[in-house]
Amino acid sequence: MGGFFRLKEHGTNARTEIMAGLTTFMTMAYILAVNPSVLGGAGLNVYSVFLATALAGGIFTIAMGLFVNFPAALAPGMGLNAYFASTVLASKATNSPISPEMALTAVFISGIIFMILTVTQIRQMLIVAVPDSLKHAITVGIGLFITIIGLKNSGILTVGVENTVTDIPKGQFTDVLGFETVFHMGSLENSSVYLALLGVLLIAVLMVLRVPGAILWGIVGVTIIAIITGDVNVGETLKGQSWSPDFSQLSWWDFDFKGVWHTGLISIIATFTFVELFDTFGTLVGTANRAGAMKDPAKGKKLVGKAMFVDAVGVSGGAMLGTSTVTTFVESSAGIAQGGRTGLTAVTTGIAFLASLFIWPVIKLIPDSATAAALIIVGVLMVQSVKEIDFQDMVYAIPSFLTIALMPFTYNIANGVSAGIVSYVVLAAIGNLSGKNKYKVHWLMWVLAILIIARYAWIGSEG
Repeated sequence: MGGFFRLKEHGTNARTEIMAGLTTFMTMAYILAVNPSVLGGAGLNVYSVFLATALAGGIFTIAMGLFVNFPAALAPGMGLNAYFASTVLASKATNSPISPEMALTAVFISGIIFMILTVTQIRQMLIVAVPDSLKHAITVGIGLFITIIGLKNSGILTVGVENTVTDIPKGQFTDVLGFETVFHMGSLENSSVYLALLGVLLIAVLMVLRVPGAILWGIVGVTIIAIITGDVNVGETLKGQSWSPDFSQLSWWDFDFKGVWHTGLISIIATFTFVELFDTFGTLVGTANRAGAMKDPAKGKKLVGKAMFVDAVGVSGGAMLGTSTVTTFVESSAGIAQGGRTGLTAVTTGIAFLASLFIWPVIKLIPDSATAAALIIVGVLMVQSVKEIDFQDMVYAIPSFLTIALMPFTYNIANGVSAGIVSYVVLAAIGNLSGKNKYKVHWLMWVLAILIIARYAWIGSEG
């Protein structure tokens, strides 16, 4: 084992690697509860999503360890699972709704695109094309998007229109007075609200105390409180539940290729591809730096390229298992901080994910308020990237702000990314024409801007 993972060469040992792998698992195990909760709300079978989450986290994290010898872990990612769910739910109000099977097909196709982009090196070229401020703005916007979902799912944020005599249809201008709003604070009389608030507080305290796996322990804490207060009935919840995984309920290859050319599906594929593109690159480069793999730039670039390919396979593989986009988790840095340097760390994390297949009854006990608290805290972690945005230069500041604002306020990640790209191209071009000539506009940015404008002109904002 030491020879296969080259432990001595990396200055580590088996015990350190195994402990690092378990640390990584503890920091990202919350996805086992959160992902079924998010995708279950979109119409997928909750237990099927749990099986897919555990299998994807196990299989592709082990693959990262064995084939790349890199201490990074993969699982269905936050943000893209939220986009997956919101897209399916929002489409139900249209004449041509997008089914969960169609959305999984979009994820599968985006994975194929990733493989092609990785092999041809175009993926790396796209990374260079988009300004750093815009990349960080995408991360921040997704963080706020996830936060709104957590607030809404917990009941802390409620949505409703009061004192009106007519319905306000989706997609049309909402003519309300300045003192009126469709957003409201939830009531503490709702147990879900106070449980979620307790969850946020508990996770925050654990993070301040630097407790490994703070989000997971916060979820466990809220679940225990919910059991004590009677908000979760253990006997009723566990009735008829089996501790052995039932793979007959796995949604294997549950695709709808006939719906591929559905109006909105092309846009969804593009969004999955674009957002995951930058999310994965930033995570992989960041973890590689922390693991010391980038000390030799040539070797580091080769390693990240191989890791990108495993990540791309994970996207399509996860869709085949029945879950949203599988991606490299930034929580991998927790294991690296504990001394993880090789693929043995990843293999350990992957085995822990596979072992979690036998704890479904425990996952079943977790209330939505607990996972909502986790979503809010994940939003906090993602918003930290705001400090990397250059808000002093309006050419970067305005596109970044539009990216951040439109994601949560239009409840659509694609709208934010699109606004950021188009506005940057326009403002940078004007800035260069004014004589400054200091803003780089890659030719791929022009192509993307033209495609985005054509998309909204021909399909509209609801496509």
